[in-house]
Amino acid sequence: MSAGERKIDSSSHRDAAHAAPADLGLVNISGRKFVLSCAAVAVAILGLGRIVAIPPWILAVEVFLTIIGLFVFGSIRYRLHKNALTYGAVLVILATFFSAWWPNERSGAFRERLAAEGGVAWWEAIRHQLLSFHGLDDLVHIDTMLFILGLTFFVSVIAQTRLLETITFVLLRRNKGKVLPTVLAVVAVVSFASGILDGVSMIGLTIRTLVIILALAAAPKESVRYAVIVCTVVTTVCGMWLAYGEPPNLIMKANIHGPDGATFLNDAFFLKYCAPAAILAFLCVAVSLALRLRGLRVELDKMDVVDANIATVRFLQAAQHGEVFTPFGFIEAHAAELGERHDAVLERVRHGEPIGMAMVREGVPPEVRQRLLGKFVSERLETKLDRHYVLEVNGLSPGIDEGEAAVQSAMDELRHRRATAQRVGAVALIPFIGLLVAHALNHKVPLFLASTAGFVVALLGIWSLPRMRRLALRDARHEYGEYYFLFPLFLSISLLTRIGFFDQLRVLLEHGIVAMGAGAVALLEFFGATFLSAILDNNVVADFASRAIVQLGHSAETVPLLFLFSMAQIAGYAAGGCWTHIGSAQSVVAYAFVQREVDRRFTPLDWIKAMTPLVLSILVVLSAWILFQSLLLAR
Repeated sequence: MSAGERKIDSSSHRDAAHAAPADLGLVNISGRKFVLSCAAVAVAILGLGRIVAIPPWILAVEVFLTIIGLFVFGSIRYRLHKNALTYGAVLVILATFFSAWWPNERSGAFRERLAAEGGVAWWEAIRHQLLSFHGLDDLVHIDTMLFILGLTFFVSVIAQTRLLETITFVLLRRNKGKVLPTVLAVVAVVSFASGILDGVSMIGLTIRTLVIILALAAAPKESVRYAVIVCTVVTTVCGMWLAYGEPPNLIMKANIHGPDGATFLNDAFFLKYCAPAAILAFLCVAVSLALRLRGLRVELDKMDVVDANIATVRFLQAAQHGEVFTPFGFIEAHAAELGERHDAVLERVRHGEPIGMAMVREGVPPEVRQRLLGKFVSERLETKLDRHYVLEVNGLSPGIDEGEAAVQSAMDELRHRRATAQRVGAVALIPFIGLLVAHALNHKVPLFLASTAGFVVALLGIWSLPRMRRLALRDARHEYGEYYFLFPLFLSISLLTRIGFFDQLRVLLEHGIVAMGAGAVALLEFFGATFLSAILDNNVVADFASRAIVQLGHSAETVPLLFLFSMAQIAGYAAGGCWTHIGSAQSVVAYAFVQREVDRRFTPLDWIKAMTPLVLSILVVLSAWILFQSLLLAR
């Protein structure tokens, strides 16, 4: 999840989240009781391990059940928070590991050292694994996770400058209000950015921008819903052209490395193997959107003054209110104040009417209208804005009235401040990209320094706006919180590596290459990664699936196979991650948005039905690309 679910109105969404289980008949399992139960089981396993030998395969079963549990308890009526599930399960997994590993021959060298050095050996082991950067990176991908942390905060700050909305409305005007070319240009920009910047953050920005355009064009609900879920493909499959925007790509990059620690999956690999695949996927998206959005148009000359300045209005919302609203989310959040008129106002807004005009036409009392307009835009403009909408509804505003003039004046004042923040954000890309290049040239330069430096510089652009600054940091914390469950899973998979589990997968992989050929194996990996990523989190699938590839070795003969298999798996993680509503953080964001603001009756099955034709077309073109690369390898 992201902004597993980025908030439009924090308080209203928290209330909705608490109310949802009762509304949907869901039953929440106590996370505290689950973790305590796991702790008791862990103690029992440690005691049992002193009596009988626990076979190592038990550990693999526990890890598998934990991963499957994420899918099960995220889909059935009985729900268990994923953090409680993974952190509780890792207690059992750790107990099993020590009980199975201690008598194992792989621990023989450590037991001998322990007998000779006593507590010194334990301290050295703990210091290396838990108190050193290299040890933590080996256990839980700490460099990758810190990079994602910095990137999440970096993109969240950039988002407050409303850069994407600015670009979108410039494109809309250049395209004379035509929706399709504007949307295609926006998703092309986002596809490019998602290879470098955090795809989870990018999808939150993209969805809200596209929804505004489609609302102005009075697009059918089905088209709005489809555009939202297609954003998942844009930020996953189309964004796989480089490693940095997608956690599964970063995990693959970290796992596929040589004895010196340098990764084999450098930027050249992604540009040669993954960028063409991303372009092919984008063409599938373009055709799909063309079939849905062709003919739609925004009448620019009839745009309301608030809609015409939407980027600056959102900047104003963040600066004054510490929140950024979409029209739909704002109406939903203030349903109590609108009372029985809520549904009618919401329906008008969904068909492209400005909020103020919709409230006037539905007879909302003036004091309520003004209060809501003050919350949506600015308290100092609420009276003039309301007067403007009254004149518009009654056909008494042939030219620029007082309300429009006041809003336009306020927008002009803010435009300079917003432009300054955008320029600082652009400057922040210099240390970000510079340190990415340094990491590419020397793998000993930690990756997380790049995103951290970018965030620090970008933050200077909004530092003087305390409410906006708090909003950016709060959204970033909320978004990164969706990654916490990965730490124990990464640790569990590292423990499987310690007991030699992935050595068996290497043998299976080698037999498959001999029996079927590299191309067939690559396709099997592609489809397998797609399926697993559709039902499980694609970050986890990336971690354990890539461990088998790296076991092939690093000889001149095997490196081309590493490239082919890595590309096939990366494509699978991306395609599968958007096929269902839980496959990736981006799909969780999009699904939550559709349910919250477009169609409350939208189900996971509806998601799969809507997404399947596009995903199948992507599977076809990516399969062709994988086969083409395998033929080149065979020559």
